[in-house]
Amino acid sequence: MTSSRSFSFEFFPPRTPEGTQKLREARARLAQVRPDFFSVTFGAGGSTRGGTQAAVLEISGAGLPAAPHISCVGMGRADVHGLLETYRQAGIRRIVALRGDLASGAAGGAGDFRFANELVEFIRQDQGDWFHIEVACYPEVHPQARTPGEDLRRFVDKVNAGANSAITQYFYNADAYRRFVDDVRATGCGIPIVPGIMPITNHVQLARFSDACGAEIPRWIRRRLESFGDDRDAIRAFGLDVVTALCARLLAEGAPGLHFYTMNQADPTLQIWQRLGLGPA
Repeated sequence: MTSSRSFSFEFFPPRTPEGTQKLREARARLAQVRPDFFSVTFGAGGSTRGGTQAAVLEISGAGLPAAPHISCVGMGRADVHGLLETYRQAGIRRIVALRGDLASGAAGGAGDFRFANELVEFIRQDQGDWFHIEVACYPEVHPQARTPGEDLRRFVDKVNAGANSAITQYFYNADAYRRFVDDVRATGCGIPIVPGIMPITNHVQLARFSDACGAEIPRWIRRRLESFGDDRDAIRAFGLDVVTALCARLLAEGAPGLHFYTMNQADPTLQIWQRLGLGPA
C-alpha cells in the first residue's frame, strides 16, 4: 500500500495438500491488492510450528511480505533464536509476538517465556531492530485477564519491551475499540493499534470462535444471524453489510489500517475491500 495506513491479511497454516493449494489460490488473489504483509498463525501450543514456517517461507519466496507468528507457549530461547535466524536469513522483517494458547489438554506452558512482553524483550535482545514486532491486544478485554486494568498494564508492558505496533482481536463494537485506544493513549503509549477484522460467513463457526476468544457478537447481530438459519447467502450478505460498515467507521474515525482474519479465503475479504473503495482487486 502507498498510504500511511497498514492493511494486512492473516492465514493459518494448511494441514493437507488440498488446503495448501487453496491457500496458494487465496494468497494469489489477495496479493493483487498489495497488502503491507501476510501473517501466518502459530497454533495452540506451537502445534503448527513447522507448517507456519513452511507457509511463511513460501510467501516470502514468492516475493511477498510475510510476518510469522511466534508464541511463548512451549518455546525455549534456543527455539525462538533458531526461528528468528531462519526468518532473518529469508529477509523477513516483521514478527507477530504472542503469548499464545495452550494446546488442548495441556496442563501448563513449559518454556522459557510466561508472557508476551518477555518474548518481545528477548527478540529485541537477540535481533536488535531487525524485526518490526507486532503484538496482540483485546478491546473487549482478554478473556483470562482478571480486570480491564490488568489487561491494559499487560499491553503496555509489551510496548515497553519493544513492540512497534499492535493488532487487535476481532470485534464488532467500534466503541470498545475507541475506548481501548483512548485508555492506551492515556498511559503515554502511542504505537499504532490496528483493528482486527473478521468477515462474517458462517454463524455457527463465528459463535464458536467468539465464545472461545472473548469477542462479543452484539445481540442484534447474533439474533439476525440466528434468524437466517441455514441460509448461507443471507448470512453472507448481512455479514458483508455489517463488517463493511464497521470498517468504514473505523477508518473514518482514524484507525491506522485494518488486519483481516481471512480464514484462508479470498472472497469475503476482497468484497469488503472493494466496497470500501480501497483499490482494485
